Amino acid sequence: MDVSIGSVMGALLAVLVSTLLIRVLFLLVWKPYAVSRWFRGQGVGGPSYRFFVGSLPEIKRMKAAGSKIILDVGSHDFIPIVQPQYRKWVADYGKTFLYWFGAVPTICVAEVVDLVKQVLAERTGLFPKDYLNANMEALLGKGLVLTNGEEWKRHRKEMCVVMADLALGMMQQWQSQIQQDTNHEAEIELCSEFSELTSDVIAHTAFGSSYKEGKEVFVAQKELQELAFPAPGCLRKLKLPTSKSSRRVEKLDQKVRSMLMAIIEGRLAEKDTNGYGNDLLGLMLEAHALEQEGHQMLTTQEIVDECKTFFFAGQDTTSHLLTWTMFLLSRYPEWQHKLREEVLRECGNAVPNPDMVTKLKLVNMVLLESLRLYSPVVLIRRGTGSDIQLGSIRVPKGTMLSIPIALLHRDKDVWGHDADEFNPARFEHGVSKGAGNHPNALLSFSQGPRACIGQNFAMLEARIGIAMILQRFSFELSAKYVHAPKEAITLMPKFGLPMILRNLRD
Repeated sequence: MDVSIGSVMGALLAVLVSTLLIRVLFLLVWKPYAVSRWFRGQGVGGPSYRFFVGSLPEIKRMKAAGSKIILDVGSHDFIPIVQPQYRKWVADYGKTFLYWFGAVPTICVAEVVDLVKQVLAERTGLFPKDYLNANMEALLGKGLVLTNGEEWKRHRKEMCVVMADLALGMMQQWQSQIQQDTNHEAEIELCSEFSELTSDVIAHTAFGSSYKEGKEVFVAQKELQELAFPAPGCLRKLKLPTSKSSRRVEKLDQKVRSMLMAIIEGRLAEKDTNGYGNDLLGLMLEAHALEQEGHQMLTTQEIVDECKTFFFAGQDTTSHLLTWTMFLLSRYPEWQHKLREEVLRECGNAVPNPDMVTKLKLVNMVLLESLRLYSPVVLIRRGTGSDIQLGSIRVPKGTMLSIPIALLHRDKDVWGHDADEFNPARFEHGVSKGAGNHPNALLSFSQGPRACIGQNFAMLEARIGIAMILQRFSFELSAKYVHAPKEAITLMPKFGLPMILRNLRD
């Protein structure tokens, strides 16, 4: 009897092992071979698949080499540092090619005129967002970033006041440092200054009276960001869910959610006395309280995700937009002079308000060119929810699509012979005509129905910040600056942005 049971168990184990082995061979050997052959039959080439790891070792090697590069301050070509694999493979295989993220087939979509627009403009959910790993999802959440329409208009003026007040406090500290210096100048590391400023703005805008508690969320979010991008210039390793870093991510994610839930519950407890609050959280709690056809417009969990997304997307991208714009204005003093003249003409010495900054055409042109050359987000990834026709290519379900924004923003076929140069005049007639015959080729905020609806907030904040700096200071790049952009979800200076500032006012 025992022998019979043992035999049965042994047979079942053998079947299980055989089934798992067949599954592994299918996913890691046969399927990659079949997919590669499928795309080659359609004229789509790419680097060869390697068992289990795909193209990852080659990408890691190229990025490790790129991380050692220091650019001349006059160069804006950071592709060899941030996206060396795309430049090499576009040169080798063309603008559409197949590579492998482990065993996951990935198509690079670098045809901005046709294929990129098809992916970004699609409205039926064929191309869901892909977070690469659980760390990214824990960091960013699944929110929409910012309210839209009437809610945006309702809070636009209030956000301007918050931004201006906080920026003024920061600049008064700079002025004090300059006055105390015998040379009447001060070296200030602007990257960290802007990061602190924009985090304060988001905390006040999103949480109002709960500002201090909101700031605590940033600490945990920053650690999540470091875990998502642990080493500058190097590829993130694929880690098992039981790994130490994954457990830390889970713990931090729970901490962030607990802190946000505590803030939300505090607001709900005080709603009869103080209402929900006149801030972003208050708006979402109002939506939470409403019902449409028996369903809540926003669940509590969705509010938490909105807050997480708003924190990261609203703070990090705006701070780096300010950082790179200041870098460019320091490199091109003639444009710094032009913008200062415009700001003083339209705003005088008054604190800029929304009506004033909408008239700052040159400021807007420079911000758009900064977004083109130093887009805070350098890559968009989408999944394929079903078999699709992408241009002339048939793409099977489960294939990832990568859109290399930084590379596309330097495509001379789209932007012209001066694509590598700083030329704000290309945006004289706005974004839609910035690339000549290729309208809306600027992808910094993505495009289509899932474009970043926080772009209005980011651009408004950046206009106010740059205008207030130009009113008060002249500035030039410090000799200590080292030009080595790096990607840590967003694009930032690897060694910060030390700048020499001088007061324009007594």
